[in-house]
Amino acid sequence: MKIVLISGSTRGDSVNTAVLATVRHILEGLPGEHESVLLPVGELPFYEAELEAADGSAVVRAAKELVTGADALFISTPSYNGEMPGALKNALDWLSRAQGERPSPLTGKVTAVTSASPGVRGALDAQTGLIGVLGRCGARVVEHEPVAVARAGALAVEDGRYTDPELVARLESLTRSLLAGVAEAGERAGVLV
Repeated sequence: MKIVLISGSTRGDSVNTAVLATVRHILEGLPGEHESVLLPVGELPFYEAELEAADGSAVVRAAKELVTGADALFISTPSYNGEMPGALKNALDWLSRAQGERPSPLTGKVTAVTSASPGVRGALDAQTGLIGVLGRCGARVVEHEPVAVARAGALAVEDGRYTDPELVARLESLTRSLLAGVAEAGERAGVLV
């Protein structure tokens, strides 16, 4: 199973990237084969219709191919004034576009959403807008109680990932919901995942 990890932050030491490193570690410990790949949203150019009409750029084509070939997405976002950051919205704008006769890479894609910030709300307010955009793009966001990592900068990190047992358990629960969503989607489509 291939899962694309998307951090809404472009910072190298981002708490959201640490959340995704934790998810990657969780996936490694679960039964089955799971490949996880990070999609760096900061490398995508600003969405522009003329650039898209000219077949985008190599990095856009690579991002679309990556997401198209994935079984699921796992997105972690910060909150910028109560919404997802522009870099993440820009990536979703690119990924929402149909590819000729093929639907957009986001269509039907099983997706888990979480958020993290140094603040007390853990960027929870950004999840609503992100989930709304994903729904309008045709993604299937898994149902799960919100996981928002509050005071993320104060939590223990080892090898770039969080080690707090309560947080790891919450992220594992969300990860298991994502995997169950992929299995359910595969069953509906008659595909063994």
